Amino acid sequence: MNVIVFGATGMVGQGVLRECLLDPDVTTVVAVGRRATGQSDPKLRELVVPDPGSLAAVEGQLVGFEACFFCLGVSAAGLSEAEYTRLTYDLTLGVARTLVRLDPTMTFIYVSGAGTDSTEHGRIMWARVKGRTENALLALPFRAYMFRPGIIQPLHGIRSRTPLYRAGYAVAAPLLPVLRRLFPRQLTTTEQVGRAMLAVAKHGFPRRVLEQRDITAF
Repeated sequence: MNVIVFGATGMVGQGVLRECLLDPDVTTVVAVGRRATGQSDPKLRELVVPDPGSLAAVEGQLVGFEACFFCLGVSAAGLSEAEYTRLTYDLTLGVARTLVRLDPTMTFIYVSGAGTDSTEHGRIMWARVKGRTENALLALPFRAYMFRPGIIQPLHGIRSRTPLYRAGYAVAAPLLPVLRRLFPRQLTTTEQVGRAMLAVAKHGFPRRVLEQRDITAF
């Protein structure tokens, strides 16, 4: 299986990339993003692009892939709804529309988040925008799955690039393994998310939207 990973330098993207490189069923991984991952592996090829939402210059290198794991995302803190929409909805749909045009048989897996608002009309801004993004992806003519993880514990040296999240994980790190044992359906890890995404890409899933309980079941 040949796969594309968008956002492979982020926390979730690092976890997905790690699992892809370890999986014997994965032959080629193309990581697309604004910066290189810094990793070296025979399976890995990198496309560093100034704007991941504008892929015209590299379209020819995105043909022949069975799955795309879209892990790009930004925190909504300090952003207006218009700016967050541009960085979330517009960017994601720009990529998805390009890929579905290149190959409508591809599986597209989008990392959303627990609490996403499918109605698009709730009070929480980020949840509305994520819900609108999910709905638009599900309307496209390819196999799209939405992943809604909750609290994610980074493993294997993976760190979030968001300073606020890094600080939170540093404080909570001693408690997370205990909380995972006590509440196994409420918390997950970067490893578990990556493996779940690969499993869905290979075998599908009965539902198009996977909540935390679905992710932790893999």
